[in-house]
Amino acid sequence: INSTENRSVLHVALRAPRDAVIHSDGVNVVPEVWAVIDKIKQFSETFRSGSWVGATGKPLTNVVSVGIGGSFLGPLFVHTALQTDPEAAESAKGRQLRFLANVDPVDVARSIKNLDPETTLVVIVSKTFTTAETMLNARTIKEWIVSSLGHQAVSKHMIAVSTNLKLVKEFGIDPNNAFGFWDWVGGRYSVCSAVGVLPLSLQYGFPIVQKFLEGASSIDNHFRTSSFEKNLPVLLGLLSVWNVSFLGYPARAILPYSQALEKLAPHIQQLSMESNGKGVSIDGVRLPYEAGEIDFGEPGTNGQHSFYQLIHQGRVIPCDFIGVIKSQQPVYLKGETVSNHDELMSNFFAQPDALAYGKTPEQLRSENVSENLIPHKTFQGNRPSLSFLLSSLSAYEIGQLLAIYEHRIAVQGFIWGINS
Repeated sequence: INSTENRSVLHVALRAPRDAVIHSDGVNVVPEVWAVIDKIKQFSETFRSGSWVGATGKPLTNVVSVGIGGSFLGPLFVHTALQTDPEAAESAKGRQLRFLANVDPVDVARSIKNLDPETTLVVIVSKTFTTAETMLNARTIKEWIVSSLGHQAVSKHMIAVSTNLKLVKEFGIDPNNAFGFWDWVGGRYSVCSAVGVLPLSLQYGFPIVQKFLEGASSIDNHFRTSSFEKNLPVLLGLLSVWNVSFLGYPARAILPYSQALEKLAPHIQQLSMESNGKGVSIDGVRLPYEAGEIDFGEPGTNGQHSFYQLIHQGRVIPCDFIGVIKSQQPVYLKGETVSNHDELMSNFFAQPDALAYGKTPEQLRSENVSENLIPHKTFQGNRPSLSFLLSSLSAYEIGQLLAIYEHRIAVQGFIWGINS
């Protein structure tokens, strides 16, 4: 369906069951995907067991993943969401995963601060091994390792996610320690490929990451098989097209009531605005209507003390509220009327109500608000929002959430007639 680049679009194959059949150019790609998954599983087990040692014989406990755009935002979102999941946190004990994306040397300094090259593995994530920012950062980190441990240390302390084995080898990385992905994986849809699965498996262990892939796959199946009336990505995509192109509301706020999802909005910004930020149809004809959405967001309750004023009383901005029934890290304080998580969720339920129903001048008068303040305290209501309520936030649900947004964006593109 990517006709402008003559490429298949098959990120669903990255999390398909082993026995699935998904063709690109007449070839079933699923066995190739599983060959890489099995290689990642084996490598991550060797690495985490301490059998893989660095140049000085010490096991490696720190990982720095170097990549930009889709090689960074998706994996960072998943990593941030897993950090406080009890099962994932237990599995990651004594380990660190960091990301280096920006070519700004400040980002380099932050990503290696307090790390010892002796115990650090660097993953260079670049499909072609030519991305300017990533390769400059790769050379910078390589120098950090070489200056401390010598040239021979590179093969022990650096691995790659790339399809260009020639350049990987020239860089000094053993091609056996390179993990491939395919032309039919768009960068911003690549978190379920080695781009995300490798660094996340090194940090959390493959079984946790497998649950994430299974969660995404469950939504792929739902999207493919459910009737439109009950199909989550279809309904969400239709709502977005309605809000943008018919009602003229160009923005959407992504408001997770979970600090673990603080990197969801930055990932969806790229996923949505790079996919659907198009002014021409798939045939190259100028669109006669506005397409694409302006995405932004912040976890609740932080956002309430930041930009909700605009959402309630200023411009109309459709909102996605995302709540979780069971907290990853519950706290029950003696003497408090409600638990911390219940306090958070009270806000989650109250905000869409306030947007929907507003507050009328009559209500304000019944509360004895002085007449001159009534216009300032009136909320018009009837402002669009939708709410997701997840049972919990484990690796499986994180995968589901990712896939819901991926397919929703595709639905919008199909209807707008653009090449997402």
